[in-house]
Amino acid sequence: MSARIGVVTFPGTLDDGDAARAVRYADAEAVPLWHADEDLKGVDAVVIPGGFSYGDYLRAGVIARFAPVMSSVIEAAHQGMPVLGICNGFQILCEAGLLPGAMIRNAGLHFICRDQWLRVENNDTAWTTRYDKDAEILIPMKNIDGCFVAEQDTLDELEGEGRVVFRYVGGNPNGSRNDIAGIRSENGRVVGLMPHPEHAIDALTGPSDDGLGIFYSAVDALSSVAR
Repeated sequence: MSARIGVVTFPGTLDDGDAARAVRYADAEAVPLWHADEDLKGVDAVVIPGGFSYGDYLRAGVIARFAPVMSSVIEAAHQGMPVLGICNGFQILCEAGLLPGAMIRNAGLHFICRDQWLRVENNDTAWTTRYDKDAEILIPMKNIDGCFVAEQDTLDELEGEGRVVFRYVGGNPNGSRNDIAGIRSENGRVVGLMPHPEHAIDALTGPSDDGLGIFYSAVDALSSVAR
């Protein structure tokens, strides 16, 4: 039986279709989850994709954090379910308290859309075991509120505990502290990153297929639990 990975859709989500496609590429079943529904439909993991949930009219991710589906996602994450937040999803996970820190407007105040090199700093999470540590991967990024910030104590804790998962290389595109592009929870089951691995799963449609490793890693993690 294949792993069942839920993909959440909020009003304003843009990349749910691409995230579901990436899940299917990794030989898992993509299960659509609706923002107003608390039922996670028995999924084994959850992806919160990118976009502009609720229009980002108040602050990116802050309204989505209170959607009914998030109460179930938060509870499941605390019980160890793998959760991945991509771009707006990363913002939502920070607003929900599942990941520390916050995202503010990019340095330069410009929307950034480009292919970005990342270095894999930690391959010991539910979403990164398919990568070699220090591997460099190329995936797209597209955001305006992508500058990761946190108190110095939190940054020191993230660095000291190896919880920085991805770091920008070849230049910091948005002013993120310590060049941080992605982080993980204490137990390594919840990961958030600003660039979009779901847009780099096939060389025909993306700059590489480097993003596919994230989804295969989750399938591996779920398979190891099933055994």
